[in-house]
Order: sequence, then C-alpha cells, then structure tokens
Amino acid sequence: MADLLRHGPLEAAPPIAHGSVVAVSIAPPFARAIVRGSAGSAFGIELPTTPCRSATHGDIAALWLGPDEWLILAPRFEAMPGHVIDVSHRQIALIVEGPLAATVLNGACPLDLHPAAFPIGTCTRTVFAKAEIVLWRQAEQRFHLEVARSFAAYVHELLREIARD
Repeated sequence: MADLLRHGPLEAAPPIAHGSVVAVSIAPPFARAIVRGSAGSAFGIELPTTPCRSATHGDIAALWLGPDEWLILAPRFEAMPGHVIDVSHRQIALIVEGPLAATVLNGACPLDLHPAAFPIGTCTRTVFAKAEIVLWRQAEQRFHLEVARSFAAYVHELLREIARD
C-alpha cells in the first residue's frame, strides 16, 4: 500500500503561494476507498445520508458522492470489506486555502463557492476546466480537491496560473 500512497506526478512540485491570499499544496498521502450500497457505517464512521455532505471522525472522512456511493479518506485501511473498492492508486489531493481560495477555484470551476451556496462540509463531483474532481469545503477558506493522477499536473499548473493572475 505504501507505493499507492505516493504523490506520483506532483512529488517534486513546489507549493503555490501568493502572499497570504491563497496557497495550494499537495495533501499528505492517504488511502481512499469507494463504498457502494445502503447507508450505514464503514471504517468506524457513519456515512452521511444528506446529498453533497461529508462526515468526519478523527482522521477519517466520508464524502457523499451519490445515493449509494461514498468516498472514504483515511491515513490507511487495515482491511477492506467485500463491498469496498480500494481506489488509493487513482487520485491525489490538493489543498487550496486562503481568503481567495474560492476565487481561484472559480477560475476553472463553475460552482457557486460562496459560503451560503457551498457551506463547510459540502462536497461534490464537478469539473475543474477539463478535469473531473471531487471538491470538499473543509473550512471557510480551505478546500480539498481530489483529482485523478493523470490530471494532477494539469490541475496544479492551472491553479498556479489562476493564482498568479
């Protein structure tokens, strides 16, 4: 599993920082799993049943992706139940934070990221330019962006360009 938790295409990428207004960094590596089926609990966390909402318990997060689908994020998984799919190898995460984090994301994401429309704890699948992402608002000025490894360098560079502008 250790090899699956590497950052891959962004291992040598420097963080993006523009003063104190926005910063983009690569999230620490962690395991990811897709849970399909009916609501309940998985890995010690209650799965959220409200659309586009997340739940956290310690260092484990569950993101609602659909009526019967959740993305579980954790430092590692000891064992995978039969109804769970390990997807640690397919994605990495970027953290976009600062007072202009929503503005930078809106440079290529069509969602209304105002806190009234996209409050803390909200998560959804969307696009960032040509890349499909999962976007999760962790705090007022902090977003977690899950992106496929094959699009990671593209998204990172686009975030750099938007933040620079």
